[in-house]
Amino acid sequence: MDDVWVYIISASSCLFLLCFFKLQRSNRRNLPPSPPSLPIIGHLLLIKEPVHRTLQSLSHRYGPVLSLSFGSRPVVVVSSPSAAEECFTRNDAVLANRPHMLSSEIFGYGLTTIGTAPYGPLWRDLRRLTVLQILSPHRLAGSLAIRLEEVRLLVKSFYKEAAMVAGGGGCAKVEMRSRLQDLSFNIIMRMISGKRYFGAAIDADDAEVARQFREVIKEAFELSGTDPSDFLPALRKVVDFKGRKRRMVDVAKRSDVILQGMIDELRSRRKRSDGGREVESKTMIDTMLSEGYSDDSIKGQMLSMLAAGTDTSSVTMEWALSLLLNHPDVMKKAQAELDDVVGPDRLPDEADIQKLPCLQNIINEALRLFPPAPLLVPHESFEDCTIGGFDVPQGTMILVNAWAIQRDSKVWDDPTSFKPERHEGLEGDHAYRLLPFGMGRRGCPGAGLANRVVGLALAALIQCFEWERVGEEPVDMSEGTGLVMPKRQPLEAMCKARECMVANVLGQL
Repeated sequence: MDDVWVYIISASSCLFLLCFFKLQRSNRRNLPPSPPSLPIIGHLLLIKEPVHRTLQSLSHRYGPVLSLSFGSRPVVVVSSPSAAEECFTRNDAVLANRPHMLSSEIFGYGLTTIGTAPYGPLWRDLRRLTVLQILSPHRLAGSLAIRLEEVRLLVKSFYKEAAMVAGGGGCAKVEMRSRLQDLSFNIIMRMISGKRYFGAAIDADDAEVARQFREVIKEAFELSGTDPSDFLPALRKVVDFKGRKRRMVDVAKRSDVILQGMIDELRSRRKRSDGGREVESKTMIDTMLSEGYSDDSIKGQMLSMLAAGTDTSSVTMEWALSLLLNHPDVMKKAQAELDDVVGPDRLPDEADIQKLPCLQNIINEALRLFPPAPLLVPHESFEDCTIGGFDVPQGTMILVNAWAIQRDSKVWDDPTSFKPERHEGLEGDHAYRLLPFGMGRRGCPGAGLANRVVGLALAALIQCFEWERVGEEPVDMSEGTGLVMPKRQPLEAMCKARECMVANVLGQL
């Protein structure tokens, strides 16, 4: 019996010493400043929607590098260009992991997609595929015809609607969000599978697939926010908070069925067309099938491109048009530039966009004020590092508040005002002050495609139509909630064909 007590006392002493030394080591760390927290849940009660605004308020009080505890998960919030630069240069490799989230695991095919995979061989292979093949400059140039046709069809739909009003000379009230979403969705789907799913001359079966898939994508976005069990793992074994996990699994299954159907259809089409011979890879599915990727890998890549490339582009265009409606003088300036560079005899081409600095400044200013991802996709440290002179322990989630950086009065003059001219001559001076696509290894590989789609579509809409607000009141610029920051109220506008564009362009569509 005495020996038993000796073992118990010895074990207790060892545990006490381990805890003591761990506490001492923690106390020696120079952790970022932090608000007072509650036991177990940490700072979770402080986090209110919209999260980027809440974190901005906390950073104003505690500094641009801020430490928080989301339950059991340590978090560091970065809200200054210098700290962001440290994250994406010196610490780029250290912070190249993604935090393990329930939604990432379920929707990301077990963390095997480019957006969810841990930093390592799998991610590098997916990045190579995406950057060097699917979204390379060469492949984007090859898909130019898709973007030109979809923009032309968008312009045609607005012109037909305007032509029905007052014998073609009036203003038509048009709803913008769904049109811009359809444009982005069709472009991505044609690049992925070779088929368009919205608009005129669409097969009824394809239209139904598109409707179902749009619902699935919407539900997935709604469920892809953080789950309480991500921060309080013990809850996962006890309760499914509001049935979120069950709903995620259901949405993922429905998505998988639709995506698998697209792969099977294209695989069947390849067999019929090539007669057993190798065919040229024109779509993303073609490319991945020819390289021997599994169906799950292809479905994960499809979902990643659709999730990252549809709403992000459409919401940027909606914010930009809303800003222009509230600043008609800037709209007139952009139209004059288009008239001078492109003229009234054709629609803009992507080669024209680089010659339109006013348009580029408008897009940059819209991205500054209303970035589609106000909090960049979270990173996670896989070893200890320092940011802003503070220690950041291994396993810490890093949140870069791009929205706060892009509205910081220490970084931008009059930061809440719409001033496109502020970007003139700053082409090489935007780094870490303008972060709509992230930076570093895990920056968005689709930035080139997004810039092409947004630039081409906005140029055509500004060139071809006169736009006015529905009423005398300014367009409501309040933000909604969601992973991709939408307008709270979908944009509606009055649309009228410009006389100079009717004869040679709009009348020929």
